[in-house]
Amino acid sequence: LLPLLLLAPWGPRVSAVSAALRWPVPYRRFDYRPKTDPYCQARYTFCPTGSAIPVMKEEDVIEVYRLQAPVWEFKYGDLLGHLKIMHDAVGFKSSLTGKNYTMEWYELFQLGNCTFPHLRPGMDAPFWCNQGAACFYEGIDDAHWKANGTLVHVTTISGTMFNAMAQWVKYDNETGIYYETWTVQASPDKKSTVWFDSYECSKFILRTYQKLADLGAVFKKIQTNYTSIILFSGEPIYLGNETSIFGPQGNKTLAAAIRDFYSPFKPHQSVREFFVDIFKIIDHVILNHQFYLFYNLEYWFLPMKSPYLKIIYEEVPLPVASKASFGI
Repeated sequence: LLPLLLLAPWGPRVSAVSAALRWPVPYRRFDYRPKTDPYCQARYTFCPTGSAIPVMKEEDVIEVYRLQAPVWEFKYGDLLGHLKIMHDAVGFKSSLTGKNYTMEWYELFQLGNCTFPHLRPGMDAPFWCNQGAACFYEGIDDAHWKANGTLVHVTTISGTMFNAMAQWVKYDNETGIYYETWTVQASPDKKSTVWFDSYECSKFILRTYQKLADLGAVFKKIQTNYTSIILFSGEPIYLGNETSIFGPQGNKTLAAAIRDFYSPFKPHQSVREFFVDIFKIIDHVILNHQFYLFYNLEYWFLPMKSPYLKIIYEEVPLPVASKASFGI
């Protein structure tokens, strides 16, 4: 939804959510989306052919498709698919017009910028180029989704349901503006405590499916799996926000530790620098059990523990309709 990205030239006001230790920490929503800083540049343009979501006729019958492909499939084919690092989207096909549409949610400045900050000269605080947003465009690239991934029909909805979903997408897009890469939990056990939940492409698709189910969509009984990147940590420790840590009255020792932690994640200029930085990351995360997480514009310390990080491809069932569908 490209037109929804530039809503205001000033920063967002944070919803009134306390930093009290409530697990998982709730993802904060904001009043509106801030203007992006010119410093933040993407190698690949976000949503290059994006368009507004059309208003469908109420009597339309619209097929809904689950779309999934390896991350960066357009560049590396199925390489990341072997690691089960997948990107998710949803497709629609109108029976009245015969037109297809794709809707997805992803990073404005690519994954690395959403996950780690820049350490800019003359700036004490790490600088984050982090926003994610919905993208809607006409057409479904069958080859992209079918070649190494999934394109499967999951439900059928009415035009009325589609239009209601579109209004919800506008709200979701305007208020959920920051990409959160990591899920953080206490152990690999499925019943372990989740400290933080991710907020990325698959979560948008799951929210969309749930909204359609709330509107009455009846989903097929098929297996659906999604990628999560999980950090394993003891109970996180709240540290503060940018002002309290890096401001004039901030904690200089803590500020230096956070900057030191993030320094190895900068873009690499040479093979030698890459290997030096890898050893620094291993030293921080595995040998010293340290990770600094930036979540909801606040910093947390994670006392890391084995197995430290894991990529899982886990089944999440399609939702069950909570209302009678709109004549479908």
